[in-house]
Amino acid sequence: MALARCLASLLCGLLMAAPMWAQDPATHKLPEHHAKAGVHCFDCHHEEKPTKKAVASDSCMTCHGDYPAMKALTKDVKPNPHDSHLGEIPCTECHRQHQAPKVKCLECHEGKFKFNIR
Repeated sequence: MALARCLASLLCGLLMAAPMWAQDPATHKLPEHHAKAGVHCFDCHHEEKPTKKAVASDSCMTCHGDYPAMKALTKDVKPNPHDSHLGEIPCTECHRQHQAPKVKCLECHEGKFKFNIR
């Protein structure tokens, strides 16, 4: 009887702790294109279980190319967000994978441009 009670307590404790081990899909969900590509936390954060570690632009450039390549890719977008008068802006200033994208340009140029970013 004592063994059964001990095992039941252990099982309850494990079940109660399970949410700490699981990622909350609402806050850690990747955009569909990254999820389909099989991108995992470590690929960008270089940590197995990152908490709030920022992603360096070098991580993005591993798959997407360097800044000149992105500038060439978006050459037909007017204005070209990768050809900023501010220079090379860190990718995560606009492309925030676990949150909605944010257009850095619109902080100063609100209402002047329309962008469709992912």
